[in-house]
Formats: sequence, structure tokens, C-alpha cells
Amino acid sequence: MNYAAKQIGDPYRYGGTGPNSWDCSGLAGGSWRKAGVKLPRTTQQIYRSVKKKVSWKGAVKGDLLFFYGGRTHMGIYVGKGYMIHAPGRGKRVKKVKLNAYYKRNFKGGVRPGL
Repeated sequence: MNYAAKQIGDPYRYGGTGPNSWDCSGLAGGSWRKAGVKLPRTTQQIYRSVKKKVSWKGAVKGDLLFFYGGRTHMGIYVGKGYMIHAPGRGKRVKKVKLNAYYKRNFKGGVRPGL
């Protein structure tokens, strides 16, 4: 989480894996790599490969949350109802409140490192 927080403000880039630009799965992978956990490259691969699944209400700091059909977007839960993510083209890495929009589009979560 601390590594992800340091990337706030970096630009989004499709396929970006850092250190100066990111896509959503690149940011998650880079952050967990700093913690010594290697994750696959894409959102779908990450969701499939991490065995420990978590619910919306069961999320804890560091969990990865997935959104939209096909789990095409993800963010890193940072606690107190917020996540850090690389939102998309033309935008920058940011911390956002997990509001009703995100809850409606939530498609699962995982807890790497277990």
C-alpha cells in the first residue's frame, strides 16, 4: 500500500508496469512485488491465480478489488473505504472513495501473499 501511495499522480499508460506510468494491474503487481509477492500480469490472471478470495465487506488493507464484467479493472484497498488505482487513459493514479458506483460494479477480491 505504501508503494502504491507513492505512485499517486503518476500517469496511466495501457500496459504500464512502472516505474513512471501504470495501468491498474501493473500498479497492483508492482506494489505487491515490493512486498515480495510476484503476481501475473493481467487482472484476469491475478484473480484466477490468487486462491484467497475476499468479499466487499471482508476486504482488508492490501487486498485487490476487481470491477466490471470480465474483471477488467482493479484497485488496491487501503482501508476506511478507499482504494488506490490507475483509472484509465488520460488520468493519473489516485486514491478514491469506494462509493455506490464501485459497489455496484464489484466482481470480487483477492488477498495475495497467503
